[in-house]
Amino acid sequence: MLIGLIKTMRPRQWTKNLMVFIPFAFTLREYWRPFSPEMWLLLGKATLGFILFCAISGTIYLINDWVDVEKDRLHPKKRFRPLASGALSKSVALGAIVVLLLVALPAAFLLEPWFGAVALIYFGLMLTYSYVLKNIVILDVFTLAAGLVLRALAGAAAIQVPASPWLYVCTALLALFIGFAKRRHELVLLEDEATHHRLILKEYTPEVLDQMIAVTTASFVMAYSLYTFSAKNLPANNAMMLTIPFALFVVFRMLYLVHIKGEGGSPEEMLLRDRWLLGAIGAWGASIVAILYLFGRA
Repeated sequence: MLIGLIKTMRPRQWTKNLMVFIPFAFTLREYWRPFSPEMWLLLGKATLGFILFCAISGTIYLINDWVDVEKDRLHPKKRFRPLASGALSKSVALGAIVVLLLVALPAAFLLEPWFGAVALIYFGLMLTYSYVLKNIVILDVFTLAAGLVLRALAGAAAIQVPASPWLYVCTALLALFIGFAKRRHELVLLEDEATHHRLILKEYTPEVLDQMIAVTTASFVMAYSLYTFSAKNLPANNAMMLTIPFALFVVFRMLYLVHIKGEGGSPEEMLLRDRWLLGAIGAWGASIVAILYLFGRA
């Protein structure tokens, strides 16, 4: 029962919640020397924020599967999900939904009121997506991108630091690229059966999605490049520009996986399976932290 509950909460999707830690990474220079109590306090708050977002996002998946259980039983693949297969009872799932919401949302407000407000907005937006916005062309992908931006905003709210507008712009553009790539993968892979899997796919074509992907990737690269030498509070010697090759490699690797390897349908699995992509993202993050620590800020 516990295994079924955890599977229904989609733990692989929790990798998206790592966005909560991004604002914390940009505070390390101020609290890292020596390992001060302030740094550990901020790290603890960011970690708790990550856990709470995992609980809230997992609750949304529980609600979706609980509502769609009868429909899922008629689906060739979804019928094996814990709720649809009977491995997890509806009463247990409903109880878990109630408990998680009663614990996670109040805890979010206790952590920081603004963090709680962002978490509540995220919860409402994702529920609205599940039953309304996912059926509106283009807006469906914009909503998913907004979910990632809200995670970054929540990370800043949790540790009470102002986040750069560039963070939101770059996060939104990268999320749009991932969302359009996901739609393309579904459309190309499923072909005539695509609309049975996701109704909104009838509004897209591979050609249109390729154009959207090209626009968002080019915009992301430009926005990130501008950020590295024009954002406030970065090293005065423009050392952050050294991270641009990592950003380019990540984007190009993802394009390679989408167009050559036919992946992209599950971004979190693509991240976990492809060692080059995972390594590049790790090196990108490490280089940002190292530059902030070694060269300080403007």
